Amino acid sequence: MPSPPSSSAPPLLRVDGLSVHFDTPRGPLSILAEVGCTLAPGEILGVVGESGAGKSMLGKAIAGLLDPGGHLGAGSIWLRGERIDTLGAEDRRRLRGKHIGMVFQDPMTSLNPVLTIGRHLEETIRTHLPLTPSQARERALALLQAVGIAQAEARLRQYPHQLSGGMRQRVAIALALCADPALLIADEPTTALDVIVQAQVIEVLRRLCRERGTALMLVSHDMGVIAGVADRVMVMRAGRVVESGPVAEVLEHPRAPYTRALVAAIPPLDRRLRRLPTPDDAVPPAPLAVAAQQAQAAQPLPTVHMPAGAAPLLQVSGLSRRFDLSAPWLLRTLAREPRRVLQAAREVSFAIPRGTTFGLVGESGSGKSTVARMIAGLLRPSAGSVTLDGIDPWSGTQAAAALLGRFQMVFQDPYASLNPRWRVGRIVAEPLLALRARDAALDAGAIRERVAQALQRVRLPADAARRYPHQFSGGQRQRIALARALVSRPDFLICDEPTSSLDVSVQAQVLNLMRDLQDELGLTYLLISHNLAVIRQMCDQVGVMQAGELVECGPAGTVLDTPRHPYTRRLLAAVPDLGHGRRPLAARA
Repeated sequence: MPSPPSSSAPPLLRVDGLSVHFDTPRGPLSILAEVGCTLAPGEILGVVGESGAGKSMLGKAIAGLLDPGGHLGAGSIWLRGERIDTLGAEDRRRLRGKHIGMVFQDPMTSLNPVLTIGRHLEETIRTHLPLTPSQARERALALLQAVGIAQAEARLRQYPHQLSGGMRQRVAIALALCADPALLIADEPTTALDVIVQAQVIEVLRRLCRERGTALMLVSHDMGVIAGVADRVMVMRAGRVVESGPVAEVLEHPRAPYTRALVAAIPPLDRRLRRLPTPDDAVPPAPLAVAAQQAQAAQPLPTVHMPAGAAPLLQVSGLSRRFDLSAPWLLRTLAREPRRVLQAAREVSFAIPRGTTFGLVGESGSGKSTVARMIAGLLRPSAGSVTLDGIDPWSGTQAAAALLGRFQMVFQDPYASLNPRWRVGRIVAEPLLALRARDAALDAGAIRERVAQALQRVRLPADAARRYPHQFSGGQRQRIALARALVSRPDFLICDEPTSSLDVSVQAQVLNLMRDLQDELGLTYLLISHNLAVIRQMCDQVGVMQAGELVECGPAGTVLDTPRHPYTRRLLAAVPDLGHGRRPLAARA
């Protein structure tokens, strides 16, 4: 980790008492209030807090990217000793790219899908620097190499959809560095990346700051990421700064009750808690924080053993799936190209006892979601079988048709999986409307009653049914997705990265809710996640996938504490360390 800059050096960025408000029909709405911070050349400042704390708004205000209706109120923003918040729109536009670079959360929405990677970089370079096309191309190639992209020459000719998530994020970082800006603002750059790619992106950012002297403001809800890369951390809540200081000091010895609550909500990897603390819980005084966390720590939860001879609820046997990526026959024949077949899953086998949780982990492209889609009946297996309660959903029998409604899916992004034009009541009722043809008892009144019961189970108010998805927070939207999955009274839920886009406090709330529902309803879960700490907290059994194969499988505690396969050890080594039962932050080089 780079050494923190000297405190005597003049700050590159200084924000003094900044306030931001938005015009609404009911009057001005305050988003930031008296926010102050400094950032020196080469320094990395982590900004953390719950969703809605104002983290992203601070980055947008510094870069001059406030949405329509947003206004800077009191306070000032200084860059290299010059005040920039009073500049006109055109002058602020010139600052962006050349002096202030931005890296956004989702590179697929910030990259133009119809432009090649080379075109993206070359246009940005020539906008800010007086270079010829050939010079711009050479610089684009050098930037891709600098952010660690292999075969950079070939990547320049490719489009965003042809790259993996990690490579797209590296391209976004390269774009932000095109004109060598003094300040880089990265807004959730590692969200939804698996632990190995996340570690690679963190290392790229850290190396660039060390080698180029670039100052980095890293906005993230992932405390592990902040711990792994930042020199200092600033904790925000409701638009205000509640605590700031050196990262090791703040995360290991937090002074503010809210900071202590955030740190306590981080699921530990070395033990299993009976319940994850949340900031809504009562927070003890600072000297008692560690003792309280230890008191809530798992004595290991009971391990579930299937009775001898008992059939599992879900049985997966030799499941395989191949995808033919070959060009059409005529083009392939003319070009004399061989067939190209991708083996996405190869002879995957496991069983899930009723009422337990099975975790599936692995990096992006390992085949986790392909296996889930085959189990859910969304993708036909090339070989092998899936049985739920002894019934093959692909058999086409009447018994297979009766399985509809007995298993449901909860997707990664609740906003993308909820129809924004429908009210929540209709969204939750959708599975029942699909099943109504088979169940005469599902009339309009029965459906309304089942929807109300489902919303109540996920702790949402009754009037939620009349509102739209955009009127809810991220955690509430995930509860809506859970209600939709529960309304058909299933036995089995497939949860595909259900908390990857949530901050630690909301993640704790959703995980606690999932465990409560499992206890109340006897649910069986297949939980897919790249967060190994979440897997440790939620799962009885865990399977590790690599390149389409299940390389290790067993009790969660055994696999995560004493992994046998080198790939499992590699996954665990990539997890950012927060000192939960491991070496302290301050001891890291």
